[in-house]
Amino acid sequence: MQPLKIVIVGGGAAGFFAACSAAKTNRSASVILLEASRQLLAKVRISGGGRCNVTHALFDTKGFIQNYPRGSKALLGAFSRFQAQDTVRWFATAGVQLKTEADGRMFPVTDNSETIVDCLVKTALDYNVQIRTGSPVVGVNSQASENETVEDSHNQHKSRFEILLKSGEILHCDKLLLATGSNPVGYRIAKKFGHQVEPTVPSLFTFNIVDKELRSLAGVSVNPVQLRLSVPGKPQLEQIGPLLITHWGLSGPAVLKLSAWGARTFHESGYKGTITINWLPDLSQDQVRQELQQVKNDFGKRAIALHRGIKLPHRLWQYLISRAGIDKDMRWADLPKKALNKLVQELTQGQYSISGKGVFKDEFVTCGGIKLKEVNFKTMESRLVKGLHFAGEILDIDGVTGGFNFQSAWTTAYLAGLAMGAKE
Repeated sequence: MQPLKIVIVGGGAAGFFAACSAAKTNRSASVILLEASRQLLAKVRISGGGRCNVTHALFDTKGFIQNYPRGSKALLGAFSRFQAQDTVRWFATAGVQLKTEADGRMFPVTDNSETIVDCLVKTALDYNVQIRTGSPVVGVNSQASENETVEDSHNQHKSRFEILLKSGEILHCDKLLLATGSNPVGYRIAKKFGHQVEPTVPSLFTFNIVDKELRSLAGVSVNPVQLRLSVPGKPQLEQIGPLLITHWGLSGPAVLKLSAWGARTFHESGYKGTITINWLPDLSQDQVRQELQQVKNDFGKRAIALHRGIKLPHRLWQYLISRAGIDKDMRWADLPKKALNKLVQELTQGQYSISGKGVFKDEFVTCGGIKLKEVNFKTMESRLVKGLHFAGEILDIDGVTGGFNFQSAWTTAYLAGLAMGAKE
């Protein structure tokens, strides 16, 4: 009997993890991994600023799924089979130790994404996975009907899938995994087999802000801030966390999380809207007013611009008092009540116009993908086509920043690999 033939399309995190899982599960199987480009694991290399945020140190499954704007329900069962703690163990067994940072993000102790790349490639090769770069797939045909087994009526091996490469080469396999991320090729193949694809739009992006004066503060960061997004006709969205001012607008975890939860809302609005910033979310508006009044009483002779009395970066403070219409040379004692109230407003409810989203061509996450109801999340197999599996970003799953997108890739890929490698 011929060995089981498995082909994985996509040489990213999900593709490699699935290849390792399948090859380990069935050591006699032929496992081929196809990558269209010449570079393997491109997103892994650049993720986390070149450090690779592998996963998140949150080992409560119900808590973990709260970080997925789309796909949380489907992932609940999947994470019960392979979750963040299992990822940590997997890499440890492969010789890579992970460390946890204060915010829960987990990175290799080397702080170098190449450690993860090398680990995945080495593990795949150790399990005799055939890795082929520069091998774009242009089409897939099914060779078996729903009722056919892998053995045809003459007991001769008959593969389920015929894979057409751009080079003209044709491959045959019994099990096929699409781990093509947001590449249109994967969606096109899935649609050919009858799958529905939720329209894809960007997620995890930064905001372009109209206010030039705010953008001039590029490099200033504040943690935490409270952000509220307002788009006409849509429910208001809110996030609390670190914020970074950039030369184009706003970035940082709070912004990225807000963009993930509001991905479709933003898209439908043409990436226009209003963001309200509370720079002091740990204080109520009345407490902020009382603190400013206390500074006014105690330090009346001092210039407002130089003596802020509020724990904010100096450059940001000067910007906010200017935005409140307060002269940079005014003393606290001369600050009228109306101006003080305006300053409180800017500190707790300052409004800024969003003119668009930041553009990062190499590292971003998409919202949308294969409809989850058409996939069995125990095996990641299509409910429509026997032997066809999915893993990673091709699915309609996306998480917030912090290692959650990689974890959904590891989990879905691991389960797909187990199922593909299992003997029928």
